[in-house]
Amino acid sequence: MDKPGASATSKPFEISKWEVWRAYQKVKDNKGAPGVDGISLEEFEQDLQNNLYVLWNRMSSGSYFPPPVRAVPIPKKGGVRILGVPTIADRIAQTVVANRLEPRMEEIFHPDSYGYRPGRSAIDAVTVCRRRSWRYDWVVDLDVAKFLDAWSHCSYRSLL
Repeated sequence: MDKPGASATSKPFEISKWEVWRAYQKVKDNKGAPGVDGISLEEFEQDLQNNLYVLWNRMSSGSYFPPPVRAVPIPKKGGVRILGVPTIADRIAQTVVANRLEPRMEEIFHPDSYGYRPGRSAIDAVTVCRRRSWRYDWVVDLDVAKFLDAWSHCSYRSLL
């Protein structure tokens, strides 16, 4: 693997092999089930160097396209929720992208945004809400999904 900061020459996207290796290590630590291809982490590791090279080559050349995601039904109150399980290679690719985007996105997120952010949790959001409930006499409750449903029925031109 390349050393940190090293990248290939003549590739449209500068992604180092080191980035792919670190992403693989993170995916390995998280474990997880096989994707639609049925390849487990253990099977992926049987030809690890080649699998990581192929992934790096496709990502850095711009020819990587994610495969389909395996749909797994998860029981939920009142029904089921479909969980999408990407392949091992796709999880690694997603981790490479997330590692690059996360620092940039953190700069622009509102301080009160807690969902899917590093070092923040639903418990942190509840703690802030509880603290603020003692300071303010009002609450704003917004169901984002229903808001977006209503938004799709609006005429966008009327908003311009």
